[in-house]
Amino acid sequence: MLKNRDRSIISSADPYDDLTGFYIIDPVHSTVGFSVRHAMVSKVHGKFDTFEGLLKLDRSQPSRSEAYMSVQTLSLDTGAQERDMHLRGPSFLDSATFPLMTFHSTGIVPAGDDAFRVLGHLRIKDLELPIGIDVEFGGASRDTDGQNRVGFEGRAALRRSDWGLTWNASLETGGVLIGDVVTLVLDISAVQVFHRPAAI
Repeated sequence: MLKNRDRSIISSADPYDDLTGFYIIDPVHSTVGFSVRHAMVSKVHGKFDTFEGLLKLDRSQPSRSEAYMSVQTLSLDTGAQERDMHLRGPSFLDSATFPLMTFHSTGIVPAGDDAFRVLGHLRIKDLELPIGIDVEFGGASRDTDGQNRVGFEGRAALRRSDWGLTWNASLETGGVLIGDVVTLVLDISAVQVFHRPAAI
């Protein structure tokens, strides 16, 4: 999503005129993050540093829009090296065997104002399952290089056990070390690479 503090971005008079088209996700100004309950008392936050994606946007009929993304699982980063090695290893993502985690949309449902429900399939390791992402359109602008940009924020909750990520450890005080529900948080800025006139 475009941030007000990013002074490299300036708004055009009417950026929505050129909204329809194809966009690539700008990883420098985007974040693919997650959080999960730890030890029953707090949350661990992490992110993936290497990813790419393509958006196909249709201003006149948003339901025709599409989204594709791939994430390199080896780029997982929670700020703790030992923990990251464990999460990248066979007990969880098994990055050596499954280097990519992918998502592709199957439908877009308007949810009022600038909100949408993006339906699609998320592949983790060798299992692809349906998922819904609540997305809010953050705006459109033209940056100092003359590039059209769009921003989105997204959030989704999933159960890691559905993808076979079931490793855990019991606590002496009851409960488990790692929660099953993982919250995905997306903060996306994408640059237009091809303009397509809206469908009539």
